[in-house]
Amino acid sequence: MKNNDQLILAIETSCDETAASIIRNGNEIVSNVVASQIDSHKRFGGVVPEIASRHHVEQVTIVLQETLEQANMTMDDIDAVAVTEGPGLVGALLIGVNAAKALAFAHNKPLIGVHHIAGHIYANRLEKEMTFPLLSLVVSGGHTELVLMKEHGKFEVIGETRDDAAGEAYDKVARVLNLPYPGGPHIDRLAHEGTPSYNLPRAWLEEGSYDFSFSGLKSAVINTVHNATQKGEEIVPENLAASFQASVVDVLVTKTIRATKEYGVKQVLLAGGVAANKGLRAALVSAFSEIPDVELVIPPLSLCTDNAAMIGAAASVLFDHDKYADMALNAYPGLDLEDQSV
Repeated sequence: MKNNDQLILAIETSCDETAASIIRNGNEIVSNVVASQIDSHKRFGGVVPEIASRHHVEQVTIVLQETLEQANMTMDDIDAVAVTEGPGLVGALLIGVNAAKALAFAHNKPLIGVHHIAGHIYANRLEKEMTFPLLSLVVSGGHTELVLMKEHGKFEVIGETRDDAAGEAYDKVARVLNLPYPGGPHIDRLAHEGTPSYNLPRAWLEEGSYDFSFSGLKSAVINTVHNATQKGEEIVPENLAASFQASVVDVLVTKTIRATKEYGVKQVLLAGGVAANKGLRAALVSAFSEIPDVELVIPPLSLCTDNAAMIGAAASVLFDHDKYADMALNAYPGLDLEDQSV
């Protein structure tokens, strides 16, 4: 029975965070718990899927219990159980999906499968109500996309990555510069200490395209380091990081501005783990200060990285449209965002 105070318990285990949250009416965080695994994966220089899955098994019931305790609630108070069904690491996703199915079955609650990227987009709703039509720039470790939304729950991908996502390129460049994992924050910090003195490419692709490509840029950085090493020249890490970040940010911001004008949107949302990047945030704020009739919404750092609050926010729309899953719900590592439109 849907009441005026909708409460959704959400679970997120798509990568290396075990997270659960309770969201009220799609825009208010009641409780939010995240158990990070960064320390376990740091020594390997990236996420090891098998280790991630094992940690999720160990943490998921603990995190769920803490989430309910933090909210001072029981499962009787909950209207529906939501979970990330994809995309992500299949083993990691399965832990969350099965935990959600068990809870929904045991307590006779509706079950909702949520697209991970829809969650990142809806993280913004926890800060500011959405105004349509809107454009979302999604930048994370596995995704770089421009998503047009004309109403709640309707997603149209107008641009996406053709190779390395921006976050993936950040991690690979960080490895070349011998920076610890995750590399993004370290590159961002170094970039602010240097100047973009290295000539690195910007992949604009064919005219009019909103797609992204960062593989060539990553290769250019690797080649710059190798060539300098062979010649006995010293690389200035701060300047190389600044040059790399300038190239990434230039392409992201330029394409976002162009799409904003072409589609006549009222609001632009930044979403995904790389949304925490200070250089990108500052560049977008600067660019949109010259477009006064478009509102730029940037989530707080706590809602940029993977969390379950964003999954609960996205699930609220599916709940309102009676878009439920059944007990056949599975993990879908390649789940398409447009397929989940209501």
